This record gives sequence, structure tokens and C-alpha cells, in this order.
Amino acid sequence: MDPHGACPATSSSAVRPSEPPPSRWTRAAPGRRGVLTGLGMAAAAPLVLGAATRVRARDRPRSAGGPVGRATVLRNASLVLTMDAGVGDGPLGAVEHADVVLRDGAVAAVGARLPTPPGARVIDASGKLILPGFVDVHTHLWQSSMRGGCADRDLFGWLAACNRPTFPRITPADMYRFVRLAALDSLRSGVTTLVDWVDAIGYDTTERYVRALTDTGVRFTYAMFQTEPQAALLPRVKKELIDPAPLASAQIATHAARPIERLNRLHWEIAQDLGVMLNSHVLERVEQRADQPIDVLGGIGAFGPRLLMNHAIHLTDEEIAAVADHDVRLAHCPLSNMRLASGVMRLPELGRRGVKVGLGQDGGTNDSSDFFALMKSAVGLQRARSQDAGVYPGVEDVLRAATLGGAQAIGMADRIGSLTPGKRADVIVIDPATLNFAPRFDRVNQIVFNGRPENVHAVFVDGRPLVLEGRLLDVDTRSVVREAEEAASRLRSAD
Repeated sequence: MDPHGACPATSSSAVRPSEPPPSRWTRAAPGRRGVLTGLGMAAAAPLVLGAATRVRARDRPRSAGGPVGRATVLRNASLVLTMDAGVGDGPLGAVEHADVVLRDGAVAAVGARLPTPPGARVIDASGKLILPGFVDVHTHLWQSSMRGGCADRDLFGWLAACNRPTFPRITPADMYRFVRLAALDSLRSGVTTLVDWVDAIGYDTTERYVRALTDTGVRFTYAMFQTEPQAALLPRVKKELIDPAPLASAQIATHAARPIERLNRLHWEIAQDLGVMLNSHVLERVEQRADQPIDVLGGIGAFGPRLLMNHAIHLTDEEIAAVADHDVRLAHCPLSNMRLASGVMRLPELGRRGVKVGLGQDGGTNDSSDFFALMKSAVGLQRARSQDAGVYPGVEDVLRAATLGGAQAIGMADRIGSLTPGKRADVIVIDPATLNFAPRFDRVNQIVFNGRPENVHAVFVDGRPLVLEGRLLDVDTRSVVREAEEAASRLRSAD
């Protein structure tokens, strides 16, 4: 959603081996090379996506090479969903009664009865389910500051009564507290990668925001918005705060809309010079069509695979065809869209055309960081609208959207999203031996329809354990909650 309401719109971008033929959506944006020069910064290397050099499944080694360091072995899982058909069976790459070996921050091997590397930590995963960590492609973590607020309002009412009055009054220190609370909550739900869309804030607050994310250990993309007078902060933040953080990456955030087309163009030019994606809100509400966001994105030359569009609920048939033809990426936020009465994304039509869509929690109006509820609602909304239990997405579709599909949407499928040997070791372990999950019937279906955050037994990001036996490691959750409550009290007392 538009976190400030300044200009409601949605857009998406990513890299593709070859550009699509010219159309009304692919007019060139002039003069981008001079943008960072004018801001006093050097251009960064271009973004590179793994899709352009994809290895055939049968040629891919099952074990990654490299020096042997301390390893972790997840031993004898009941089911491993690798999301790689070259490693396991079917579209989810399923392997039964398998081990997963993590070494040097990467997935080293998946298979039955694997040898234990010397000095490895062995975790008994008997009866457990293992899959890649969830990828949240659109959120606003700071909005934990107003959870449950304006529950009877639509998007515009929520923006006016809750969002706009709150954001500018959060101090840098309290921003850290709200962001850390929400990031840890997401991590506890099995989210290992998130994309946080952040509106214009000063450098000091940005530093606290980024530090809150790095302190949780989650992999994150910081999508940063600035007004034209403060645009020089964008390359500075990337260079000084994002690039030094090993698990961080950047995007440029915008609100695609005709009244600020000049700013949209500037954002796109900076994104190109920095080699990152452009990330825009688009058509969350039908009224936002008056801002012509799709035409604006085409007019500035951004319509293509380096564009990530959030929500994109009210696309026409012609626009869906253009999104597919130009490999634009989308973020679907079903729980927030329901909460704010915004509408239902046309997922069946997008799925038929092969559009890359990930799932997003969208911050405060997702209400809780429950990725299982997000998957279930993505399936249920389409069934309720169509009255067809076979409509897209099905269970397998939504599991892929939550993992590999999300990685594809943000241009990171060469590194995360599947348990392919050689990829980074972002892994979650699910315990089905609970009152809400047992007894066993169909484990894959049960992940989506029965799973809850309390079923997340372990979480690894880049091979590092952040959750074990259902508990966040090295985190005093009572202190995190207390500090967030105190920060919220300071906000409310200023009303």
C-alpha cells in the first residue's frame, strides 16, 4: 500500500536477457547516465539475475563445492520440499526421509543418509518438514507502531487517520524498536527474506531502520523513497548503509502517478545507475486509475523486468498482457487487500500468462506476521470469488509463490528460494506434531491450510540458526515487546 498516501500507484521491475519489442510501455527514458553525476555519486555495477544463466536440472550437481567449514546437518526429515525439480520429485522438488546439509552459509547437499561432515552440528529433524524460507516481497515494518488501528477504514481512510499522522512523528530511536519488533515477528513466522518499502526519512532515522534489520539477522531489501530535493540520499544510503551489510540489498521506491511523473523518472534513472530494481505501488484501489500509473511507468521507460509493482489489483486485460509480455514482477498482498476493502488481484489471469508473482504482508494492515495465513488467503480469495476449487493458485502454486516465486519476483532466484545445492542456506523446519497440524493426512496441503507460526521449529538464514526449537536465539522477546510498547506510548501521548 501507499504508506504515506502521497501518490497512490503500483509498479514492478527486474532484469531480463532480452528486452521486449517497443510499445506504449517501453519508451526510452532520456539522460539517465547524468543523474548520479549530478548528485555527486559514482554509478554502481548493473544488476545481474541468475535466470539468464540457468543450469539445466540434470547437469546441476547435487552437492556444492568449495572449502569445507563447520556444517549443520538436518537429519532424517519426513519431507523436504526443495522447490527444485532437479533435486526432488514434482514441481515442489519433494524428497522424503531426507537430510539437508548446510555448509559455509550455503545448501551443500539434499538426500537420504548423507554422510556427516567432520565437526558438524547434527539436528534431529525426524518427523519434521523442511522447505526454503518464505520471501516477503512487500512490507512496511515500521507500521507495527499502529497494529489494529483504523480497522473500520478503507485504504484512504486508513492512510488519513492512522498512517500519515504516525509516520513523521516516530523518532530514530523508536523507529528501531518498531522495526525490530516486526522483523523478529516475521522471522518467527518463517520469513527469511523481506522487501521493506520505506517512505522518505532522514539519514539518522534510516541508519536506525537499517540497523534494526541487520540486528535481526534476516535477509532484506531496503526499498527507499525520497523526494526530489533529498534524492542524493538514495545513493548515499546504498553506499554507506546497505552495501556494507552482507545480507542487505537496495531498491528505489516510488509512487507512480501522473502528478509526480518527473519524480518517478528521477527514481527510475537513479535505480538504473545503481543497478537496482524500481519498486512502486500500483492500482491498489480502482480510484487510483486517475493517476495513470501504468502509462507513467511506460512513459519513463521502466516497464519491464526491473520493475516490481505492489498490489496491481485493478489491471485491465490489456495491462495484464503487457505485464506478461514485458516480464514485470508483482507483489500480491491478500490479507491487507481484504482488510482495506481494496479488491482481489486477478491471479488466475496472471498465472495463465506466467507472470512472476510473490506474496507480501504489507506491514500494519496484514495485522500479524503470519505467512501461513497469507498463503491460505491467497488460495481462498480466488476460490470464493470464482466458486471454483480448481482455480489458480492451488496449494503447490502458492507454496512456490511464497518461496521461489518470491525470489524470482525480486531478482534473487539465483541465490535463494529453493534448496538447490550452492544456493544460500535460507531454510525453515516445520513441526507438524501439534494440535493444530496433526494427524498426518496430506502434509503439503496441511502446510498451507493448517500451518501457523508456532509450527516453525527452526529458521536458518545464510546457514546461521536464528530460531531453534521454536525460540528466537539470543533475543529477549520480553524486552523487545516492552520497548515497543513504551515507544507506542510516547507516540500516543503526543496526540
